[in-house]
Amino acid sequence: MIRLDNISKQNGPRLIFIEASAALQKGEKIGLVGPNGAGKSTLFRLITGQEEPDEGQILTDKGITIGLFSQDVGEMSGHNAVAEVMNGAGPVSETAAELTQLETALADPDKFDQMEDILERFGEVQARFEELGGYALDAKAREVLHGLGFSQEMMESDVGRLSGGWKMRVALARILLMRPDVMLLDEPSNHLDLESLIWLEQFLAGYDGALLMTSHDREFMNRIINKVIEIDAGNLNSYSGDYEFYACQAALNEKQQQAQFERQQAMLAKEIAFIERFKARASHAAQVQSRVKKLDKIERLEPPKRRQTIEFDFKPAPRSGDDVANLRGVSKTYGSKTIYDELDLLIRRKERACVLGINGAGKSTLLKLVTGTAVPDSGTVTLGGSVKLGYFAQHAMDLLDGEATVFETLDNAFPHAGQGVLRNLAGAFGFSSDEVEKRVRVLSGGEKARLVMALMLFDPPNFLVLDEPTNHLDLATKEMLIKALSNYDGTMLFVSHDRHFLAALSNRVLELTPEGIHQYDGGYTEYVARTGQEAPGLHS
Repeated sequence: MIRLDNISKQNGPRLIFIEASAALQKGEKIGLVGPNGAGKSTLFRLITGQEEPDEGQILTDKGITIGLFSQDVGEMSGHNAVAEVMNGAGPVSETAAELTQLETALADPDKFDQMEDILERFGEVQARFEELGGYALDAKAREVLHGLGFSQEMMESDVGRLSGGWKMRVALARILLMRPDVMLLDEPSNHLDLESLIWLEQFLAGYDGALLMTSHDREFMNRIINKVIEIDAGNLNSYSGDYEFYACQAALNEKQQQAQFERQQAMLAKEIAFIERFKARASHAAQVQSRVKKLDKIERLEPPKRRQTIEFDFKPAPRSGDDVANLRGVSKTYGSKTIYDELDLLIRRKERACVLGINGAGKSTLLKLVTGTAVPDSGTVTLGGSVKLGYFAQHAMDLLDGEATVFETLDNAFPHAGQGVLRNLAGAFGFSSDEVEKRVRVLSGGEKARLVMALMLFDPPNFLVLDEPTNHLDLATKEMLIKALSNYDGTMLFVSHDRHFLAALSNRVLELTPEGIHQYDGGYTEYVARTGQEAPGLHS
């Protein structure tokens, strides 16, 4: 359907693709992977014709429709969510617009002498509209929006009033309703809660077109894709199979490449040592010359390009008392909505409690009550003895000083730490030696989240409260964070929609329901096994 043929692309001094080739066939569901800045978004723009390759060509089958979802959703206002989704549904929305114009023309007395032609065209367009499923479009749009977490009330309200995250969902719904021949989805799993994520997973599993997508959610990728294209130093490498298979295969390839490189280095060292030893002896002149010629002909192997992961030893958290947080008779309402009514909850030392619940169940409110950033209407929230609290929430990124560099931010927070230690800390959170000089105001959402996490974990608290800590984090940083938190010996209370993160770190589940909190001993994996569902909103 789409073929990339020896494409090269340069942005300023940076080479993004060098004679790279790949193909996207009907029925293929491909995960596009590579480090941040490798060129994933550029590839989408090349396929859709928003940019041209410097060399090579992109061949697209005639007549195919392509739908692109990107993080840049543009302006939206003046329509409700249903209308906005239907307006972007491709040929069917264009046909609907023409049908509306023809209906207006039929009622216009000034066009009486053209009535026969208008009626004939109306019949053709109406038949086409029906063939495209136009009369079911409103119901389908509502079904997609419902799957992505919209209430009936939100569907009917002006999209201009929605937050950025909800506008993203509207833009995604547009592409899903369109059902193009080829879907290009750039981070569709961002901004989705667990229920919406699982619904989208099922939708894409049943989609029969070709799919190329990026995602920082490995579980989501694993369940959808059947092929991986990796952007690696300007090349496009294809792997058949899911993300798990790709990760194993890429690691194996790197290991083999490293072993070949080391064998060649050992051989070269041996030959060079012989030449150095005997180059002054006339009796060995012929042998020395022969070996010099042999060395000149050998094609030197490159060491594997290591995926940069810097290990960092985090300090152990100081010990707290056994009762870490105690909520007694807590009630909380927002307007007419009761979030908690006489809630009792005890968080004990070394628990890693994940909080699950549908949108609006009160997950973030619970974290705010525990951290003291929200006050209960009645009841008490008490932190235990020697508790040192660390709270990660999305607003923490807004509190960073935009004019300071990454390094200055760390240095201001920890003035007594050595420069080398802070550079290692920055490296562990994905900031290379050059990137530590970036000013905070130019950082992406993911980079800011990584910086806040570094500030929090360098001198770790013994009670970590995390609200969606993996939002915007790439796969490599998530793995680093999971590894760091696996060795963390304090207490955790957290909300996340990343199932890999939930399964790796939780040892207790708090499920928020209209009837109150259901508590489960054992982590997220045990919760899924016990309930048969991956999220509370999916209970039948």
